Amino acid sequence: MEASHVLEPASSPLIFLHLRVVIGIVVGLSITRLLSGLASFIQHPHSTRVFPTQLGWALTLLLMVVHFWWWEFRLAGISHWNFQLYFFVVFYAVLFFLLCALLFPDSTDDYSGYESYFFSRRRWFFGILALNFGADMVDTLVKGIEHFEALGLEYPIRTTMLILLCLIAMSVGNRRFHAAFMIFTFFYQLSWVVRDLDPIG
Repeated sequence: MEASHVLEPASSPLIFLHLRVVIGIVVGLSITRLLSGLASFIQHPHSTRVFPTQLGWALTLLLMVVHFWWWEFRLAGISHWNFQLYFFVVFYAVLFFLLCALLFPDSTDDYSGYESYFFSRRRWFFGILALNFGADMVDTLVKGIEHFEALGLEYPIRTTMLILLCLIAMSVGNRRFHAAFMIFTFFYQLSWVVRDLDPIG
């Protein structure tokens, strides 16, 4: 009679390597969607009128996705993994892809242009963006309370403020508000990234 074989639990580094592959695929799809959408403006400058606010959100998301991929290396420090945590991290990455896909749809034939499309889908876009900011806070806590506290009081205030602005943006159709929100988010995110240029170690 053959002895039964029991799979040994994988080590934390192996699980993290496995997770990085999955996240890398989703991040790659997100960046591809953004770059393809941005390139389409260069390829067909007269086919669809550029909407500056949407273009600004595309650049903001590109910055956020790249920074997300950088920050997720800190997950290597987690010693215990389970499916719930694995699912959450993948879900967090998927939120970025959904945001990128919403910015650049497969077609705008049912709309007069990107501006009318953006405002018709603003509840979806900003709802998912608010969820993304909330997931960011959970993700930071997952990396350890010490890591969360090291970011200072600015981090929870920043995240809460951005979530509230997203909730307002879901209901407000004022173009100046949306342009101002985009500009504020881009430069704040840029400032956040610049202040996080120290190597991970």
